[in-house]
Amino acid sequence: MDAQHLARQMLARHSGRAEATAEVARTGPVTAAYEGRRSDLSDHPQIVAARDIRTRIQSDFIDRGLPNPLFLPHTGPNGATVGLLGRQMINFSGYNYLGLSGDPRVIAAVTEAAEVYGTSASAARAVAGEIPLYEDLERRLAAAYEVDAALVTPSGFLTNASIIPFILGQNDLAVCDSLVHSSIVSGTQWARCRKANFSHNDPDALDRLLNRSRSQFDRVMVILEGVYSMDGDIARLPEMIEVARRNDCLIMVDEAHSFGTLGDRGFGIREHFDLPGAAVDIWMGTLSKTLASCGGFLAGNADLIWAIKMLGPGLCMFVAPPTPPQVAAAIAAFDVMVAEPERLARLRENSRAALAAAKAAGWDTGSSEGTAIIPIILGATERAVLTSVGLLEAGINASAVAYPAVPEGDARIRLFMSADHTNDHVTQMMAALSQSDPR
Repeated sequence: MDAQHLARQMLARHSGRAEATAEVARTGPVTAAYEGRRSDLSDHPQIVAARDIRTRIQSDFIDRGLPNPLFLPHTGPNGATVGLLGRQMINFSGYNYLGLSGDPRVIAAVTEAAEVYGTSASAARAVAGEIPLYEDLERRLAAAYEVDAALVTPSGFLTNASIIPFILGQNDLAVCDSLVHSSIVSGTQWARCRKANFSHNDPDALDRLLNRSRSQFDRVMVILEGVYSMDGDIARLPEMIEVARRNDCLIMVDEAHSFGTLGDRGFGIREHFDLPGAAVDIWMGTLSKTLASCGGFLAGNADLIWAIKMLGPGLCMFVAPPTPPQVAAAIAAFDVMVAEPERLARLRENSRAALAAAKAAGWDTGSSEGTAIIPIILGATERAVLTSVGLLEAGINASAVAYPAVPEGDARIRLFMSADHTNDHVTQMMAALSQSDPR
């Protein structure tokens, strides 16, 4: 093909584009070339689904004179009691496990941090520079896990969703307990790795899965929760570790609901089973439960944490860290947790008592083991939601959980226990539960 012929072809293509541009200018942006293309979000499936939820709330609750069970505004700390609907209610819908959110020492630490460092880090740590609070908290967390280093992050959900694609890629496999949190599922999707589930808390099922699939992938990571957030049972971690290591796999444990609730000092499932820190490759946790703050953390060996700190998008790079007051709150809560082990003792006693009372009353509590999470499994979504509304009317805040957070047919009332709950709180809850169930 000679140069002149090539030039004529290029000019023809340019001319065709120019004519098309002129046609759009004459007729407006919607032409035959754009028919069928979506430039309006009104029919987006998520928006359609959300509109349906809003319509059902209006017809099922508001029009019947019942309170909207979602996004209820509250006053005061989200503790064993909370202000709702103009009254003080017994509260089983908060992660304030040791009652430290609102503790005067935590509030004092927040106030001091705001006065000294301001209310925002204002940039990623590599850009804005370090402040001592971050290292102080990370040193405490690393020591709790008996590992080299830790890193605090701005979001618990984002920590899971970002660390998995940092570790795994297209040639790798995430092997997940079937009940892991949505943030872990998102992380596997972001990683574009393969994902396989094994039967909940079943080491034999994990072993069978790995025997079939381990050889097909470069890296394989087994991902568990310390305490499962919907069912309140504890991972069979020592057995899972044995299976994973025998099959040459990495291990990650999400301690969102086990750090601060398991172990003599609240140091989580590692302390609960007396395991060395190196038994697990990646320890993940949140600051928003026992530690009375907001954000997440990772703990592991020094090389891993340094690599995440330098190269981990969504974890340290390209993202602002938790604010100085948030970090100060977590430090103060951590120190109170260690100094006052009686809080853990009260939490465990309250949890055991509530589970025993629920079972004695004939409620289905699933696989809960007396941890701070106790499900009351009711089955149908409507039954769970109406029960929750009935509890509100009785002065008790205990939220319903339904699909997609749990499978269809497994809707439940989920009780979060606190060190500050009393025997009377539990007694009132059980009495109101029987009266509120529409069955």
